[in-house]
Amino acid sequence: MAYINLLPWREAARKERQKKYLTVLAATALFSFAAMFSINMLYNAKIDGQLQRNSYLNNEIKVLEQRIVEISTLKDKKKSLQQRMSLIEQLQSSRNLGTQIMDEIASVVPAGVYLTQFEKKGSSLLLVGKSESNNRLSNMLREAESSELLADPLLEFIEAGKDSSTLLSNFKMHLMITGFEAVHGPAEPVTPATGGGK
Repeated sequence: MAYINLLPWREAARKERQKKYLTVLAATALFSFAAMFSINMLYNAKIDGQLQRNSYLNNEIKVLEQRIVEISTLKDKKKSLQQRMSLIEQLQSSRNLGTQIMDEIASVVPAGVYLTQFEKKGSSLLLVGKSESNNRLSNMLREAESSELLADPLLEFIEAGKDSSTLLSNFKMHLMITGFEAVHGPAEPVTPATGGGK
């Protein structure tokens, strides 16, 4: 039987298998690289898109913050204007208050009652004077109670005059101006001092 040498064929087959293996390995590596590159590009695109959205949102937030500051400024200006308008209305409503008070005092003081002192402190009025009789003072108190501008009349004292030649009695009275607090704000009323009466 003739001797057949199979070594060259085996060597060729081994080299062929090795070549196919390297080819498959290279193809697998190339496919893996392409897949990783594609995935990387996809995620980079998503990240870029998210960064753009974040940038847009940050810009819109800044615009809204500026508008909030403007709205706050406008509210402060509105409040200031409302205060000025309120002050102007108060001044308009109170510019004739002094004349109205004098007219009202003249209308409530009856004949036979004479004022020697007239003082205004805040919303309080102090009247000091002389009266021919207690009935006239009573009439004055009733007139003051029915007045639309005056309120809470309080007779602090009434006493006979020191001069026996006259029949006039000295008196001291407190009154409140109605609506004064709405115009000028609250004021401390004059507290009547204790005194003897007759």
